[in-house]
Amino acid sequence: MNYNGHVLSGLLTYPLVVLFASFLKHYANIPFELSLMAMIFGYGVYVLGADLPDLDHPEALIHRGIKPIVSVFVGSAVFIRIRDYVSFGNETWMDGGVAWVVGALFAVGAWYAFSAMLPKHRGIVHSLTFATIYGLSVFALCRHGLVFKFGEALFMGFVAFLGYVLHLIVDKEVKLI
Repeated sequence: MNYNGHVLSGLLTYPLVVLFASFLKHYANIPFELSLMAMIFGYGVYVLGADLPDLDHPEALIHRGIKPIVSVFVGSAVFIRIRDYVSFGNETWMDGGVAWVVGALFAVGAWYAFSAMLPKHRGIVHSLTFATIYGLSVFALCRHGLVFKFGEALFMGFVAFLGYVLHLIVDKEVKLI
């Protein structure tokens, strides 16, 4: 299936996932907290998950979109880390420029490293293992990075996992590893 099909399947099935989570909350006593912010953020990570396994395909829109974002983040992080160490004396105009050049070189390196590190298309990234990693990563980010309540973060990790699994189901490629 293509990008549009994956994203549209995520957009259309999210209400069913919210109903399922509500059912689990009430009848299985899973401590999901379905706050407005958790459901809105959950919608985003669910739909992202519905296309995320195609990250390993060089022609996929998500691959082409995420590669420059990763590169910019790496280059910016390097700039932030080294800017205080680059000095040509008395804060000259060259300090920031040289720090950005070093950051840009790391950004270009990240551009090529990103593609080199990804496995072949429909390899390990198309697996329940990576769906679990995605769900746990979203949970950890929401709980510890964005400081959502435990029940909200649990819900968002759960829907992230299910969005990823949706992609695998639609591709008819559900495998453990």
